[in-house]
Amino acid sequence: MNGNNRSNIKKGMPVAIVLKKDQITGKLTEGVVWDILTKSATHPHGIKVRLTTGEVGRVKEILDS
Repeated sequence: MNGNNRSNIKKGMPVAIVLKKDQITGKLTEGVVWDILTKSATHPHGIKVRLTTGEVGRVKEILDS
């Protein structure tokens, strides 16, 4: 599943996000969703989330739990 649809993402899911500082390189950071920050149903660059570690970025992949 991709991270462009808000309905695919739930609190507690493992995801891979791209942090703002890593947008140029595309480096992914894995973690668990704490908050969903994007209010709209979809976003072309990925739904913005906050991980349990406090890092904020856009979801690029939803990982298998």
